[in-house]
Amino acid sequence: MIDQFGLMPQGEGFDPFSVVLFKALQILAFLFFIALLIIAPQEDKGKVDSKAEFIITVDWPDNHPDDIDTFVQDPQGQIVWFRRREADFMLLDRDDRGGVNDFVVVNGQKVPTSARQELITIRGIIAGEYTVNVYHFAAVTGQPVPVTVMVQKINPKVTIVAKETIDLHQGGDEKTAVRFTLDAKGEVTETNRIPRSILQTFQNSSKDGKAWTNGAGPQ
Repeated sequence: MIDQFGLMPQGEGFDPFSVVLFKALQILAFLFFIALLIIAPQEDKGKVDSKAEFIITVDWPDNHPDDIDTFVQDPQGQIVWFRRREADFMLLDRDDRGGVNDFVVVNGQKVPTSARQELITIRGIIAGEYTVNVYHFAAVTGQPVPVTVMVQKINPKVTIVAKETIDLHQGGDEKTAVRFTLDAKGEVTETNRIPRSILQTFQNSSKDGKAWTNGAGPQ
């Protein structure tokens, strides 16, 4: 029946050696595929490789309209804050402005979010003292705001360096949450809460009529 359509080769004899060779090649290809599956690296699902050495989180009550800001100064005098979100190894990953910018976009629509949190990461080690301050930028409610600051060391395992809850009483309040010192290996050697104003750095340079270069000092 198939020959009626000219689909069968004509005049070719049956060659058993070719058939055996073809089957052998099929088996070799299958074995090679199985070997690749065995030696291929397995995907490590759920593993998150973080480049951060330290994570600093600043939280205040959900749905709160007030704007709390974070200032972090490293041993070289560099300061990360909302007007300079990256300095040395420090990065302000999230600047939370209270009720102003707390939303996510879903299907093109802005959906409010309740969490109030700022996030700073330190992605390299500079030996010396770091200062973490919080600042009450916009006091919408006119009431004290409890702010929780937590510093976590990420590598080689997660450990809490410091965790403090501070009341900011009015707009313009600046308070030191923690000061911590690192050695050359990134180990925490000391922590304290001795007050130290970072904002005063900017104010002093303005009084002197000099521009602050964020780390190099007034010029």
